[in-house]
Amino acid sequence: MGFWKVNADTLAGSRFAVSPLAETNAALRTLAGINCTQGGIERWVATHRPAFLRRLADDPLTERLLRAATAPRWTADFFGPRPPTTAEPTFAAELAVLRATPPETVWHDLEVTLHGPLPAELRGRTDLADRAADLFAWVWREAVLPTWERRRRILTADIVARTTQLTQGGWAAALSGMKPGIRWLGDGRLQINTYDYPPRDISGAELSFLPVTFHTSHVAWDEPHRYAVIYPCSGLLAETGTVRAAAPLRRLLGPARADVLVLLGTPLSTTHLVELTGQPLGSVGRHLKLLREAGLANRRRAGRSVLYYRTALGDALAQPHTRD
Repeated sequence: MGFWKVNADTLAGSRFAVSPLAETNAALRTLAGINCTQGGIERWVATHRPAFLRRLADDPLTERLLRAATAPRWTADFFGPRPPTTAEPTFAAELAVLRATPPETVWHDLEVTLHGPLPAELRGRTDLADRAADLFAWVWREAVLPTWERRRRILTADIVARTTQLTQGGWAAALSGMKPGIRWLGDGRLQINTYDYPPRDISGAELSFLPVTFHTSHVAWDEPHRYAVIYPCSGLLAETGTVRAAAPLRRLLGPARADVLVLLGTPLSTTHLVELTGQPLGSVGRHLKLLREAGLANRRRAGRSVLYYRTALGDALAQPHTRD
């Protein structure tokens, strides 16, 4: 198995962060067919994949670069997000790092991914980082940015959930269910996949965990100082569509309150609900108060957090719901 060795300082300084480029990378891989198993995003794929394929058809050199940079088990290090230096970097700042990659680094990373020399059409070209950055910029603008605020709320809610688990149960709890192959082994060992790779000692480096709304996972690094694990949101938070109550329930309770009830199929804090719905904290609090008074929701304390969840009556009333 592949695992990283980490010391106490690295763990204490690690953080969860939202990365627009990580989300765009996941979107690009999905549109390119590298991630094909995820359900629930057929409408998104049908909307954006034709234009993405036309973009590649109009630029054969970039299409060849994409194929060279994305092998099934290894993606070229330069081609994607670098571990961020802030909790929520901007897309422009992350893209500038990719665009500034020296040609020699690009060539080396591609040769590692290909397990051999570069194809003739890529050999010696000094514009490959720019071409990769232009492709990421296109995917961001056309396929991610229109829904970025909703995606950002989902990613932030996942981070809230993970940090709550970390507070309550330590790293074993926070990493539980993050993705197949990731788990805390103890004794300073973080398993990152099930491949037979040699251990990597990252003690003293910065470690980040970056959620994405697509079903993809990988690792990234900017050696020797920063490392990152990119992982898919789990459970309810993995939904890329907006979870909405069925129309009769929305008419009965009001749209905003009905949607809150549907979301409570998974225990959530008010912070989760604010991030997932985009509603103000005061409005969410009022909805929760009325749902509790009506016997549709209840609450329990989990460490420093208060989690709200549906009662049996709430479950019966909330089903079925729709995803738009």
